[in-house]
Amino acid sequence: MAKLKFFGATKTVTGSKYVLSVGGLNIMIDCGLFQGLKELRLRNWDDPPIDPSDISAIILTHAHIDHSGYLPKLVSLGYSGPVYASRGTTDLCKILLPDSARLQEEDARYANKKGFSKHHPAKPLYTEKDARAALQLFQPIHYEETIKLNDRCSFQLISAGHILGSSFVYFTINEDDKETTVLFSGDLGRYDVPILNDPSTVAQADYIVVESTYGDRLHNKTPAKDQLADVINQAVEQGGPVIIPAFAVGRTQEILYYLRELEDEKRIPILPVRLDSPMAQSTTQKYLRGKEDHDEEMKELIAQHVNPLVTNSFSFGGYRNKYRLKKLSSPYIVIAGSGMATGGRILYHLKECLPNPDATILFAGFQAYGTRGWRILQGEPEIKMHGEMIPVKAKIISISGLSAHADYEETLRWLSGFEHTPKTIFVTHGEESAAYALKEKIVDKFGWKTVVPDYADSFTL
Repeated sequence: MAKLKFFGATKTVTGSKYVLSVGGLNIMIDCGLFQGLKELRLRNWDDPPIDPSDISAIILTHAHIDHSGYLPKLVSLGYSGPVYASRGTTDLCKILLPDSARLQEEDARYANKKGFSKHHPAKPLYTEKDARAALQLFQPIHYEETIKLNDRCSFQLISAGHILGSSFVYFTINEDDKETTVLFSGDLGRYDVPILNDPSTVAQADYIVVESTYGDRLHNKTPAKDQLADVINQAVEQGGPVIIPAFAVGRTQEILYYLRELEDEKRIPILPVRLDSPMAQSTTQKYLRGKEDHDEEMKELIAQHVNPLVTNSFSFGGYRNKYRLKKLSSPYIVIAGSGMATGGRILYHLKECLPNPDATILFAGFQAYGTRGWRILQGEPEIKMHGEMIPVKAKIISISGLSAHADYEETLRWLSGFEHTPKTIFVTHGEESAAYALKEKIVDKFGWKTVVPDYADSFTL
């Protein structure tokens, strides 16, 4: 009989790893890196929960590092089987995995330079060479293409609407003349947002593994586009620049889409917009080419030879062009990474603009506890960057509604599409409080059997 084991994303939002064992196969669904708290990050250094040589195949729901970032480590330990993913996920992993490896190597070099590592010398979790080797194993497939793993087990990828290439993984298992279906949601996308299709409706599954990132929360009901328009217009009145820390994948593209649309609708003036992120630049090109994921409006704009992700005065330009930015006579917008201001090119723009009372710093995404972005939002009067204490005098604003994760109402809406009662819902990929909150909501609304698994839990299906 099939067994399902949980080796990540249990009562936490990172490290997604599930193993489905069926018909002599051990199939790993997602291969994510643990992030955040030290106790979680240390798990990345433990021996893998299953011997890499015993894994028959890996299937990725999407490219975010908490779902794909452990893959180079597994390859360095001997995994050499196929990695199945959508075409969009494959394209993004070509950007994200080598970048993750470079960060691992930079962290090791810094630890050796400063001498604060317990290990001498400190080593990266994996190298860029490992990431390149992992990419050689990818086998990109189309949505709803049936892949037969053996006589008993096949699967399809179904569009999830979270980021480019994000997918549900839908298994069909035939054992003892009985068919069993298992669905992994990965990260569930949102409804009625631009660029990507809505999450696909699925009519039936016996077992469902569903994420719960926002299992206890609702997104702001004011459309993000309207919030963005208000911020830009207020900044124009002040006459200062707008600096937006933004994640390279998904968030940057959505912001660009809304800015272009607001300009076309004449709801905001045309301003110079500079995108200072090589990763975001590469990712934006992938988003433009990802036709399988485009919603109807995105397809129509591209068919009309309109670039939906470029504003009327747009360029790729970074801090190295800061003097050119200073010469701009009107307010301007800079979008740069990282999204939580933990590092990257955004720091140079923040150093420049935080002391300016006419400037606006716009946070358009979740800021994790303790990050530089979180501290700025908490109202700290000075922020340390590159060894300097920078006074905070700029206007600090945060808008919600740009999250790519479904909130609990949207998750329940998606679950309402199932026409038959599943045997069990497994709630994962959420902090403990969020996971149990979503479990309670599912039970209250549907009366379905719902379980919040612990790390290394195993279930017979």
